[in-house]
Amino acid sequence: MFGSARRVLGLFSVSCAVSAIAAVAIPVSAQASLLDLGHCDNAALTQPFSQWGDLNYYKLAPGADFEGSLSGWSLQGGATQGSGSESYGVGGSVGSSSLSLPAGASATSPPTCVNAAYPDLRLFTRTDSPGSSVNVSVVFNAPLLGTVTIPVGVVMPTGDWQPSGRMLTGSAIPSLLHGGTADISLKFTANGGTVQVDDVYVDPWGRCC
Repeated sequence: MFGSARRVLGLFSVSCAVSAIAAVAIPVSAQASLLDLGHCDNAALTQPFSQWGDLNYYKLAPGADFEGSLSGWSLQGGATQGSGSESYGVGGSVGSSSLSLPAGASATSPPTCVNAAYPDLRLFTRTDSPGSSVNVSVVFNAPLLGTVTIPVGVVMPTGDWQPSGRMLTGSAIPSLLHGGTADISLKFTANGGTVQVDDVYVDPWGRCC
């Protein structure tokens, strides 16, 4: 019950945040435009969370399997590519690398295309430091306001690789601000101890199963 209440509160907080930004920054012309509900970048879609009962289709965020170069990622506070990958092989096979975030470190992904149809994201985490957490935020540019960072969730990793719950990207707001589609980045910040992050996916449709 308490977990459900926290989730509802979190979603309410995100909704309030994006609504406040919309009230300040959305031009009249943008308000009049229709939200784009299509698949904005033709990225490959898979069902990486099907074994946990989530049959939605997702696209992998840019470089977010952390198996290749982290070119385009902004790494701060000691964030780096570390050894060890999520153990389920949701991308087709088990990899060998992940994102390593020491306490206080952060990593911001390259931009990825979103529109109003990209409401959710999920990722895998683990830690050897009980009580550690990962703050997840969405970053985008808004008219008049410049760079905007919206906190969208907190993940509490365990000692084993586990998928996070769904977190809202707030994609309808940056999409509306930019006339239908926009680029957002995903930011991850570690608290308490070193946390590993792997296989970050964005849901293009948000169909609930």
